[in-house]
Amino acid sequence: MNSTRRSLISAAAIAAVGTLALSGCTASTPDGGGGGDAAMTLWHNSTTGPGVEFWEQTVADFEKDNPGVTIEIQSIQNEDLDGKLQTALNSGDAPDIFLQRGGGKMAAMVKAGQLKDLTDSIEGGAAEEISDAAYSASSLDDKIYAMPVAVLPGGLFYSQDLFDEAGITENPTTMDELEAATEKLKAAGIDPVALGAKDAWPAAHWYYWLALRECSAETLAKAADEMNFDDDCWVRAGEDLQAFAATEPFNSGFLTTTAQQGAGSSAGLIANHQAGMELMGAWNPGVIGSLTPDQKPLPDLSWFPFPEVEGGDGEAGSMMGGVDGYSCSVDAPDACVDFLNYLGTSDVQTAYYKAFNAPPVNTVAQEAVTEQYLKDILAAYNAAPYATQWLDTVYGQNVGNALNVAVVNMLAGQGTPEDIVKAVQDAAAKA
Repeated sequence: MNSTRRSLISAAAIAAVGTLALSGCTASTPDGGGGGDAAMTLWHNSTTGPGVEFWEQTVADFEKDNPGVTIEIQSIQNEDLDGKLQTALNSGDAPDIFLQRGGGKMAAMVKAGQLKDLTDSIEGGAAEEISDAAYSASSLDDKIYAMPVAVLPGGLFYSQDLFDEAGITENPTTMDELEAATEKLKAAGIDPVALGAKDAWPAAHWYYWLALRECSAETLAKAADEMNFDDDCWVRAGEDLQAFAATEPFNSGFLTTTAQQGAGSSAGLIANHQAGMELMGAWNPGVIGSLTPDQKPLPDLSWFPFPEVEGGDGEAGSMMGGVDGYSCSVDAPDACVDFLNYLGTSDVQTAYYKAFNAPPVNTVAQEAVTEQYLKDILAAYNAAPYATQWLDTVYGQNVGNALNVAVVNMLAGQGTPEDIVKAVQDAAAKA
């Protein structure tokens, strides 16, 4: 791990996502486990195409290698997953295996005694070929509660063809340059920025990134540890977004546009060359690819980091993103841990990368990455002086949801930058 990197890690919210440099190791053959007969349930958030096929094939292969073990798969729309999962956990009817986003959301599950401790059970390729840094995002108080499967930093995904058509020859590096690029796209008759604000969190991502640029690492850490949002950088981030939105960069009807569901979603607008760029995490290429006319990766897809903000307190080059993982509920059978170890092997991780077009965490599987935009994402992420997870993940579900909704309200003209901060403070006071 890069010793100069500072990551936002706290007992309240694990925000570190670690350095995940491409490196080579010797692959090992996974041990099938030996958990005996077991019937389990798996909840994931892939609803179309290769992602669904990945889970079906992975489960089928595991069941074949582990006679007596069965896994029932349930695919849940991403925007519905967190709420349904929380309800299931609280009712004592949780799935055995489920998507884990980490941060404050995971910390709440640990506090409630809802997750199985995996610390002493990780073995084979999952132990040897996944870095400690990757596990840091799935850990709390030196205990591991999830198997990481993908590193998903954010940034702006764009159509190179549309940028060329608009005469944009260099990627924006500052907000002023980004505004200039959006004006060129509009002049060419192209919606500059696709935004699925109906789902709230995509709109809030703009605020998250501007907060990362405006606020110092110390201020971000204080917010995560103490839920303290007194620094004026939080208001400045809202003012930055308000000013950018005033230039009308977003697609028509962005407030009622979804993020990932169908050709009319923000990802679909990119997939069908109806908009120039979209701010999103590194899962986006797979989503975009599932929404192209031929359901194949977008050939001209490219990426650049979120621009810097002049005068901001954030360290230049800082990155934001998540590490998706999978947890076992506390009462899940031992076969659940065997399945998670299987997910961490190089062969399964390579299949994951090919299905989702997202960077895997297994260092052997990372050698299979060929797309330039994924290489660029990993390079920017690994060079970052500071990294944090998505802010709604860091702060937990209740505070995170309040933040997301407040950002949308401001974009809809029904709130101010100060209202965003107040909404977060009010939600934190109730937590």
